[in-house]
Parts: sequence; structure tokens; C-alpha cells
Amino acid sequence: MKYQKRKKALLLLEDGTIFFGKAVGEREGTSFGEVCFNTGMTGYQEIFTDPSYYGQLMVTTNAHIGNYGTHKDEIESDSIKIAGLICKNFSYNYSRPSADKSLLDFLNDNDLLAISDVDTRALVSYIRDNGAMNAVISTRVDEIDALKEELKAVPSMEGLELASKVSTKEPYFVGKEDAQYKIAALDIGIKKNILRNLEKRGALIKVFPYNTSKEEMAAWNPDGYFISNGPGDPEPLKDAIQTTKDILKTDKPLFGICLGHQVLALANGVSTYKMHHGHRGINHPILNLITGKGEITSQNHGFAVNREETEAHEELEVTHTHLNDGTVAGLKMKNKDVFSVQYHPEASPGPHDADYLFDQFFDAIKASAN
Repeated sequence: MKYQKRKKALLLLEDGTIFFGKAVGEREGTSFGEVCFNTGMTGYQEIFTDPSYYGQLMVTTNAHIGNYGTHKDEIESDSIKIAGLICKNFSYNYSRPSADKSLLDFLNDNDLLAISDVDTRALVSYIRDNGAMNAVISTRVDEIDALKEELKAVPSMEGLELASKVSTKEPYFVGKEDAQYKIAALDIGIKKNILRNLEKRGALIKVFPYNTSKEEMAAWNPDGYFISNGPGDPEPLKDAIQTTKDILKTDKPLFGICLGHQVLALANGVSTYKMHHGHRGINHPILNLITGKGEITSQNHGFAVNREETEAHEELEVTHTHLNDGTVAGLKMKNKDVFSVQYHPEASPGPHDADYLFDQFFDAIKASAN
């Protein structure tokens, strides 16, 4: 269905810059969050439902969004997690035979505000030059002064704890009860595809809330531990950091992804920092310093681990580096089966370059069990 008379809309950045567009569909409203962009050509449904994007206004750099509809199996959580969508061309019709519904219906089902017809090339260039910042999208185009005042009240992503907003409230299981291995996963924003990758390698996973102690996780007697991805600043996650410190004393294998990577660094006394505009896309080049091989990876993070402190740490080793800016993309502990990566090996957006990391984790579990 095409909408000929759509409402005018705008994107207002916290520095006062305005980009104009139109509301997608018939929805009206206002939504606040940190504006960021993703360079992926596909995977918009996975992006929108990724808990790591909680509270962010997503700019898609691909010129067309919605052209292949949505599918019930292509979600990473139980609902849309972004705060709003900004795109250039929104496709009301879709052509994929296996799709369940249009992207418009999917957005409406999740009560999400989206705006299109925005000059996203200019917007992304602006974010790259000036950095990620809070913003608002709205159909209230005649109330700019009021929107500016409301935007001032939105907290900065730096120092913001969001894991509690997306984590499970109660522990739950994924996998078969008679699986060969048991993995305790700390959910600080976990994606469903991570659980699928662990399950298909022969694991029963018990997923625990973000503030679970090591004692409660260890009572299940797992063969290994996993610290998930997630949204927000890692430094306020005091419970997760302490739990990770306690897990390290058990000498059992531990694997961390994205926010879990940052939490592992903080548990070892290495600081993190907010990036200028972050890494978000499915085409980020990584160098594996152990094998010397390059990897094309999927990434989604606005914080990073301090490289100088990691390299100076007696018990840590940088294993992967981002080839665009030299940031730490992976680390391991020298005397333990503990490692982490800043990117998403479960995403496999075409290349399966990083899939081996799950096998590496299971190899460590098997060796520890024998």
C-alpha cells in the first residue's frame, strides 16, 4: 500500500541540526534516543530486534528498506528494540515469497515510529564528522522549540545502564536436556542467534538475568560460561563485572561477545570509553593477530576497550584488531581459557569468517571437561 499524503516529519539533533522527511505510513508521534547508523545492505529486521540497539534511533545507509518484508524467524529478541527508524526510501510493498508481512505491518505491530525521505547520505556524513549524539524524530514539525527543550532531558548514552531493560527477568533453558555440555549464559542483552549457535554445537544453555551472581550460576554446575552482547555503557554494570571476576576464579572456559567483551576487560581492570560514532554494520574488517588472517565481521557497539591498558596488562593479550581504526576487537587471558571479541560471530551476514569462535569455545570446554 502506498501513502500519497503522508505527514511531514523531522529529525532534530541535540546540536540543533535538523533534517526533514516524512512519516512512514499513517503513524504520528515523537521518539527520542541516540542517533546512530548501520551500513548493512540487508538484515534490517535482525538489526531492529537486536537488544544491543535498545534506545537508539537507527539510520539505515542502504537506500531501500523494507523491500523484502519480514519473516518470523529473522528476529533476535521478542520485540523491536530500536527507539525509531530513519531511512531514505521505505518500501511499502515487498517481493519475497517467504515473507510473513510487510515491514510497515511489522513496525506497526511493535508501535515504532519511522520516518523516510531523509537525506541519509548527508546525515551519516554529519554523524561521522560530529559524532553520535542524542536526537528526536517527530511529526510535530511546527514545535521545534518545544522538541529542543524535551531533548535536553534525554540522558547521554555515556554512563547509561541499559542491560536491565532488555535482560530476562527469570532464568530459562535453551537446548535439549540430554545435551553433552552445559553453558551458563549471563544475559545482558543476548541475541537469539547466539543461543542457536551454542545449541547446535551440543549445549544446553541456562540463561540468567543480568544481575545474577556467580554462586547462583555455578550452582547449576556448568561446563563453561558465556557473557552476552547488550546495550549501553559497560561501566555501570557493577553486578556483571563482579560476576565475571568471580567466574575467572573458577578456571572454567569463558567466552564474551560485544558488551561481554567490554565487561571482561573491566573485570580485569582495563577501562572502556565511548567511541566517536561507533562501529555498526556487516562489513567491518578485522585482523586475527594469532593466525594473521583477515575477517569480515558484523559489528554493533558504541564503546570500546582501552588498547594501551590491554597491551600493558600482564595477563591479557590482544588477539584481534579493527583494521579501520586499530581498536581492540578481541582479547584473551594468557593463562586461562577465557577470550572475547568485540564483534558478532553469530551474525554471519554472508561471510562465515568468525564462526570458528564458537568452535574454539567448545574446544576449550571439551579440554576442560577431560
